[in-house]
Order: sequence, then structure tokens, then C-alpha cells
Amino acid sequence: MGNKIKATTILGIIHNGEAALGGDGQVSLGNTVMKHNAVKIRKLAAGKVLCGFAGASADAFTLMERFEDKLEQYKGNVYRAAVELAKDWRTDKYLRRLEAMLAIISEDKALIISGNGDVIEPDDAIVAIGSGGMFALAAAKMLKKYSSLSAEEIVRESLKTASEICIYTNEKINVEKLAK
Repeated sequence: MGNKIKATTILGIIHNGEAALGGDGQVSLGNTVMKHNAVKIRKLAAGKVLCGFAGASADAFTLMERFEDKLEQYKGNVYRAAVELAKDWRTDKYLRRLEAMLAIISEDKALIISGNGDVIEPDDAIVAIGSGGMFALAAAKMLKKYSSLSAEEIVRESLKTASEICIYTNEKINVEKLAK
């Protein structure tokens, strides 16, 4: 692995009419923590869409900008914008080399755009990416099923759980939610 940047845990959920997306703040280079308070989630489309990233930061920002352009081009249609970005990702020589993933949440869509240019829409409206993503996903599934927590609280608690397990995830958690 060498000096590959490892980072992050991003988790998003649509639950009981609410949508939230969050991420931890840690950025690691090899076995060294380089940053504790990175913000890896952004509001797009005038605050109607939340997007989080995992992977190489510059690559992720490039993809996020392209996704935002697609959102604008397709008048806020999240699914269409994601599919069109994935098509570009698979066919463009430059984009194909990017090492990142995006997690996207809108009021009615929860999507992952993978490093292979796939668009994945999980059945349970929970998206998780990054090194601690599966830990956070497991916690979110249980909290969604067995608690009365809000979407924002589920994201926060699930990310906290991931931070207790994954060495590339910390407790400096940022959560954004979509206004109703």
C-alpha cells in the first residue's frame, strides 16, 4: 500500500421521511493520521442533495464537481445525474483513473457511485462507503430496525460505532441533513 491515502467513513440514510449524510474527520497517509477535522460531505443543488466521498481527495472533488454539473444539466434529477456520471466514468480515460467513491442522498434517493462507475441503490436506503463503511452500515441497519432515532441520530451513532472499530475513522463527525 505504501503511501496510499486511506480515509474515511461516510454513511447516509433516508428514514421516516428524513435524510442525513455524515462522515468522520480523519485523513490518514499510510499509518499516520494527517488530519483530524476534514469535512468530506457537501450540500449540492441548492441544499437538496448531500454528497460524501471516500478515496483520494483530489479525485473525489473532481467526481463531485462532475456530479454537480450533471445535476444541473438534468435539472436536479439525482438518479439520472448519477447514471450519466457513471457512464462518463466508465468511458473517459481520465475519469477511469480516479480512485474515489461517492455516497449521495436526496429526499428520496440513496445512491453509491463506485470506483468502477457503477450506480448502486441499496434496498434499505442506507449508503456506506470508505474503510469503516461496513461497520457503520451494520450499526445503522440495527438502529433503523430497532430504535426510534431520527435519520441524523442514526448517522451520528453509526459513525461513532465505526470510529470505535476502524483505525481509519475518528470521532470528529460531521452530519448534514436535508431540510423538509
